[in-house]
Amino acid sequence: MRLCSGEVSRSEAEQIANFDKWLLQIGNGSVYDDRKNELIKLPPDVRLNLSNDPIGSIVEAVYPSIRQKYNDPAYLKERAILTPKNEMVHELNGTIMKMIPGEGRTYFSSDNVFKASVNTNDEEILYPTEFLNNLRFPSNPNHDIHLKVGTPVMLLRNLNQTEGLCNGTRLIVMHLGMWSVTANIISGKNIGSRVTITRIIMSPNESKWPFKLKRRQLPLAPCYAMKINKSRGQSLNQVGLYLPKQIFTHGQLYVAVSRATTRAGLTILNADDDTGDPAFIKNIVYKEVFQNVCPRLAENEITMHTNDDA
Repeated sequence: MRLCSGEVSRSEAEQIANFDKWLLQIGNGSVYDDRKNELIKLPPDVRLNLSNDPIGSIVEAVYPSIRQKYNDPAYLKERAILTPKNEMVHELNGTIMKMIPGEGRTYFSSDNVFKASVNTNDEEILYPTEFLNNLRFPSNPNHDIHLKVGTPVMLLRNLNQTEGLCNGTRLIVMHLGMWSVTANIISGKNIGSRVTITRIIMSPNESKWPFKLKRRQLPLAPCYAMKINKSRGQSLNQVGLYLPKQIFTHGQLYVAVSRATTRAGLTILNADDDTGDPAFIKNIVYKEVFQNVCPRLAENEITMHTNDDA
């Protein structure tokens, strides 16, 4: 779409086309730089050199001048750090939160077990509150959420589609109430709208535990950093991909790098010692997924042309 807009120069068009080609090669797994067809070599202009403080390096690359611009919506809405696992997301968000001025407020959840999900009346003894508070689930908020005014957060539930309050919507905290948060929307169709988010009751969709958790908490999570899978649908001018461990599922690398709107806005830091050389990262693509796609597309195209001719 950018190439067809007619508003880019020839050099810019070449850069966009080259970036697009590279993204497609990552997406379909058509280029590798090792014999096992597992690793790709990062271009020098995309790769961030490894230092003694990798977290500090990726934060500085994606959030320069964060202490001065921590409450600037235009600055915050166009950037994010992506990483494969939730543990590193929490560490990155905690690190950046400490850099932001102000004390903030910590919101604690109320956790208990749905009595209908257990076959005993001793659930309080079997599953004490302290145990429930320590449980973490990928799509649910934690027991404790620490927020400050100016913190970007992501909504974890669909609340009101008309007002733009959908799962994945990003907001900036403007006021911290006792049991609620007032925030401005910075993504989607309702950018600029001010909304109030209150605590709701949530349960994980999937759980390995023999009971169903009932957690009453704000459906929010800080999003200076976010998990790669949670970034689907986001378009950002500045994207930092932080890899303390390599990606581990099909298409995960493509999802991460394609969040950046330009090649100049993409920075990748490989801090995984297992790869040996930080210039190489893993790209997992199960090509079996594409085996039956082309024949079916060709068949559909033939059918469409036949109908058009008729």
